[in-house]
Amino acid sequence: MQHQNSKPKGQGWCWMMIMIPRLLRVYINRRILITIRNIIRFILTTLQTLYLFVTMSKPSSSDPLQPPLFDPKQPSVPISYPIKTLEDLKTRSYFNSFHYPFNIALLPMSHHAASSSSSSSSSSLPNRRRLLVCHDMAGGYLDDKWVQGGTNPDAYAIWHWHLIDVFVYFSHSLVTIPPPCWTNTAHRHGVKVLGTFIIEWDEGRAACDVLLSTKESAQMYAERLVELAVTLGFDGWLINMEVNLDRGQIPNLKEFVDHLSSLMHSSVPGSVVLWYDSVTVDGDLNWQDQLNYYNKPFFDICDGIFVNYTWKENYPSLSAAVASDRRFDVYMGIDVFGRNTYGGGQWNVNVALDVLRKDDVSAAIFAPGWVYETKQPPDFETANNSWWDLVEKSWGVLRKHPGVLPFYTNFDQGRGYHISMDGDLVSDATWCNISCQGFQPHLNFADSTNPIQVFTDLKGSSYSGGGNITFKGSLEEHAHFEKKIFETEFVLSELPIHLTYSVKSDGNSSLGLKLAFTSTTNKREYILLASQPLNNFSGNFSKAIMTDGNKGPSPGWVINQGTIAMNGYTLAEIHAVCYRCDSPTNKLRWLYSSDSSDSTSASTSDYFAILGHISIQTLEYKSDFPVASSWQVDTKYMKWTPGPQGSKILSLQISWELKDGKNHQFRSYNVYLVKSSKQEGTSSRLEHVKEYLGVAQAKCYYVSELKVPSGTYSLKFIIQVCGDDGTLQELDESPYYELAVEGPQISITM
Repeated sequence: MQHQNSKPKGQGWCWMMIMIPRLLRVYINRRILITIRNIIRFILTTLQTLYLFVTMSKPSSSDPLQPPLFDPKQPSVPISYPIKTLEDLKTRSYFNSFHYPFNIALLPMSHHAASSSSSSSSSSLPNRRRLLVCHDMAGGYLDDKWVQGGTNPDAYAIWHWHLIDVFVYFSHSLVTIPPPCWTNTAHRHGVKVLGTFIIEWDEGRAACDVLLSTKESAQMYAERLVELAVTLGFDGWLINMEVNLDRGQIPNLKEFVDHLSSLMHSSVPGSVVLWYDSVTVDGDLNWQDQLNYYNKPFFDICDGIFVNYTWKENYPSLSAAVASDRRFDVYMGIDVFGRNTYGGGQWNVNVALDVLRKDDVSAAIFAPGWVYETKQPPDFETANNSWWDLVEKSWGVLRKHPGVLPFYTNFDQGRGYHISMDGDLVSDATWCNISCQGFQPHLNFADSTNPIQVFTDLKGSSYSGGGNITFKGSLEEHAHFEKKIFETEFVLSELPIHLTYSVKSDGNSSLGLKLAFTSTTNKREYILLASQPLNNFSGNFSKAIMTDGNKGPSPGWVINQGTIAMNGYTLAEIHAVCYRCDSPTNKLRWLYSSDSSDSTSASTSDYFAILGHISIQTLEYKSDFPVASSWQVDTKYMKWTPGPQGSKILSLQISWELKDGKNHQFRSYNVYLVKSSKQEGTSSRLEHVKEYLGVAQAKCYYVSELKVPSGTYSLKFIIQVCGDDGTLQELDESPYYELAVEGPQISITM
């Protein structure tokens, strides 16, 4: 894999070195390409050395436009970043980084692992063909590097997790550590996440002389990789050795792969180590494009092989024959950019998938971000849905949402234009943070023939987070419209389940939920949850249950609740049901368009409603929030500097742990700030409104360059715990840290 896909800002020479071979790849084989790239690299390195010699010969002067070198030990806005040298891997320097604790994934895979499919190997992957997605975009670590979230509402994201089994984060750095945002949301959807260990080019050949110098050295570096995965919470590694080796180094290479696999499996049950089809057992860098004699020895000591993407039509069946009972561990590569890949990739990705489905082997889609990077029309959201629709129609939906209650989703895509909590707007700033993704609905590409269009909306009102599902179109008075939004696998016990969902609608537009249940004898029951009796079409369901509809805490929202007992059944599907309310005077009226002054001016057939969230739990479930006094909240790396007009600028890290040392799993932590000041002429204390600062996916949060106005008496940082079922701890009952603000301050505490 030699992919990079767009020009990083301010890195012109590096971009040339990436793009020239990329443009040539269509016409030149990889071995010649490597030679060309090495020549280009030598020329550019020479030019850069001459440039540095000339510039360093001049008198030194500070350049305000030149950013300071990145020092991972110094406090700054937390980021994710790769490890670039074997020395840094060996010395474990990553764990001494300021950024390390922020990069620990909050959600372990075991918490949301699917319980249905049996496994044929220690990797506990389902015993069927699988879909692997390898994310490669412009060197990686773009908007997703900002651990606490960025500001780009149009940042790249994946939301078709129901099609994916394994997600690989790829870059051309030695050790590519997945940003925790990908691990958190993938684990939420039951998808495994792998980092990448890649050796390439001349420096990679030199690194192999160290890595593979002895059996003990190979084992030690494997152990370092295991430690990273275990500590940071992801599920394994893709190993890509893109160099020529001496035959004498192959035994230690096999020891490296074998030790990495066995130690990963013993340390993280269900972990995965994959081999990329590159160097052969003879030590030659010679991509086979299939599983065969030359790469099977590596396949035999790990969990599978990612086959290079220039395979021919009969190679999948040949590989399946070689793999024997491990055919599903063969992942045939598909380059979405299309260079020399079977079928051409891009909008023909289904051509390759059809072959792999026929031959019943797994697929590895490389660089699906092609849609985003090449700006496919008309816009990313629409084009991305269309592209993944091709994948779904070819490959099928083989996964269901993990069958673990409680189930909660707010339809958040991990990016947007505002943030709400329980219907109240807490931030109108643009943002991106893939960790915040809720369970993503199964919304197929819009069918223009449907009377109601269904789509995820990031700009309209949200009940929680920054998204909703919008239903908009035309619906006659006695008609109804159904849309499947989830396929699930919740096995119900004697305890009834309790469902809550929020709706905001226009006029007499109403929205209910249809739940599809299956029994062990394949009997199907359809239960409708609605806010009023529906005599017109209630006969279409096994049972209709009236929900308790209450006005939400924020104007316009109606919170619907219902309880269902279906002992021994499995909740298999969730559908949204659009219908007309027979008594519009009993419904809240809310206009979608802010410039509309009279809802009666709309056509009586116009329909508009939004679904804000869905929560499902057993009747006895209750969010267990530890009391505020049970938390230990601390600060460090505190830095004060003077600001304008008597203000101060504060940066600090806030950390929190339960005093009993228990590791409770919570969805996330919202961080709020309350500024207190003294009323002029009195000793009274005036508290300002609670200001939303951000969300933490780890048990720490970094406040960067906070402006503290003159006259501020104290700062109270509140840590609001967020439950798996979407409930939020009351702010007045949440743990906090209060910091006194006194006089002029220029200080740093570590």
